[in-house]
Amino acid sequence: MPQAMKWTLRKKILVGYGLVLALLLFVFSWAFLSLTWLGGASDAMLTENYDSIRAADKMIGAVERQESGLLLHWNAFEAEGIAQFQENQSVFLQWLARAEDNITIDGEREIIDRISGAYAAYTAGFTSVLRDGLTAEQAYHERMQPTFQEVRQACQDLRQVNLETMQAQSEQTQALADRAIWSVGGVGLLAISLGLLFSALLSKRIVRPIKQLQEASQALAAGDYDARVDVQSQDELGALAEQFNTMADRLGAYQALNVERVIAEKRKNETIIQNMADGVLIVHADGTIDTANPVAEDVLGEPLARMQGRPLSEALQHEPLRKTVQRALDPPQSCPQPKPAQPPSDRQIERSRNGTTRHFDYEVTPLHTGHADEHGGAVVLFRDVTHFKEVDRLKSEFVATASHQLKTPLTSIAMSIRLLMESSESTFSPDDYELLEAAEEDTVRLRKLTQDLLDLSKVESGSMEMDRQSLPLQLLFEKTHQVLGGQAEAKGIALDVDAPPDHATVFADATKVTWVLTNLVSNALRYTSGGGTIALGADVIGDKIHISVRDDGVGIPYEHQAKIFDKFVQLTGTGETGGSGLGLAISREVVRAHGGTLWVDSAPGEGSCFTFTLPLSSARTS
Repeated sequence: MPQAMKWTLRKKILVGYGLVLALLLFVFSWAFLSLTWLGGASDAMLTENYDSIRAADKMIGAVERQESGLLLHWNAFEAEGIAQFQENQSVFLQWLARAEDNITIDGEREIIDRISGAYAAYTAGFTSVLRDGLTAEQAYHERMQPTFQEVRQACQDLRQVNLETMQAQSEQTQALADRAIWSVGGVGLLAISLGLLFSALLSKRIVRPIKQLQEASQALAAGDYDARVDVQSQDELGALAEQFNTMADRLGAYQALNVERVIAEKRKNETIIQNMADGVLIVHADGTIDTANPVAEDVLGEPLARMQGRPLSEALQHEPLRKTVQRALDPPQSCPQPKPAQPPSDRQIERSRNGTTRHFDYEVTPLHTGHADEHGGAVVLFRDVTHFKEVDRLKSEFVATASHQLKTPLTSIAMSIRLLMESSESTFSPDDYELLEAAEEDTVRLRKLTQDLLDLSKVESGSMEMDRQSLPLQLLFEKTHQVLGGQAEAKGIALDVDAPPDHATVFADATKVTWVLTNLVSNALRYTSGGGTIALGADVIGDKIHISVRDDGVGIPYEHQAKIFDKFVQLTGTGETGGSGLGLAISREVVRAHGGTLWVDSAPGEGSCFTFTLPLSSARTS
């Protein structure tokens, strides 16, 4: 006996779609035939009768304009009236010929003959009027008026009989359309009923094993490795069920083998974290503390037992660290707003114990789960930088001492060179005098470098005096523009000062903040070409005001942006020279002394934007 045909899932779907397509084709064919019949009837109605109606309207218009020509003739416009009459006579005859060629209904021939005869009498009357020289009143009432009315009435009769014919054909077409609608609707309803019935049967046979697979998959995902699928069909779904059962068997065996391995790996990782020389703090994605090693407990001053499971607002007392961790836990945005980058010195925690102060630098790293819109938490790494801090302190003290010792002899040298240049200018040769000028310029540069080093040392040590007071931000912008507006104009650079928010007052040292602004604008002037723009702006955010200096210059390479606030760092390859490389370092320390932050946003070739924050006067009073 021949082997029975195997009904695969593909064949079932093809048969189902084939039946539905066959029903659709039948409905489409029936609708096409009905529309074809309906369209033929409508076309006959429009084509045959519309032309006759249009010819009747045109003939009525032509004979009425001929009547107007007669009136012109009798009102002293003989030439114009005769021309208008003859011109519309040819129009009338042209449409009369079209009407004679389009005779399609009973009685239309007689009406057209009436029109032709009446119009011949009308034109003959006009000729006789011209020949006999009758007065206007006699000609109009005796000869022209009766024939005009007869022509006009015959044309109206032609239009009316075609309108009545169109009405009758319209009713016939409507009846045909009604029959077509009912027939197409009936055939379509029958096809839909058959298609739905067959689709329901087919979908039931296909969905039943899929639903069993879904339920077993959910159970397997929940950890039930004993879940199995019982499908008796011989199609692809049956094969898929067998493969699912095989997969469940292997996953169960794999789970049993790897539980101990996972536990061992977890213990090993915990041991590594607990014995690391650096502090490690792990935070869950929901903002609660997961774990911390002993070094992290020592840095934070809290045992793990008191921090574990608690939210950041309760577990972390160090506000900058808490804010940094919270930023790392925030969901990523498609267009994130720029955030101020923290300098390394702003990411430190001090801990004093037994008369010894230790410094720890912390770094927060988000944990990604592999999904672009999800976070797995964050890891905080604490490094002991006490030794580096002490080295930096000794270096700063040495720089301060050396600068202080150099200040007096440099002043004396500068004065001596100036006196020598003023008193002995005539006795020196041009080459010797040029050497003195070079020596004076180098001395001035050394004195400025020495003063910058002293200022930096004072700010870092906290010994620089701050004359803080409430002052309007507009005043600081105006001072900056007064100092550097001329230099910007000389270079062909537009220095725009946006009006700060209304009543924006800051609590700061006017001299120090103006120095920061002029230093940032001077740097922008140095790296912006002629025709460029530098803009000063401000925005109030919370209890601080964000002051920005934006330019469209050469920008800062990405590899240099993390180092430009360090001491003695200058950009290379820009074609600009000058400066000691301390301006941004001093500016950052001055802003920090005011309780603010200074950062940069830049892209090579697209300009830079330096932004720093200052406290509002209202925030201090509140």
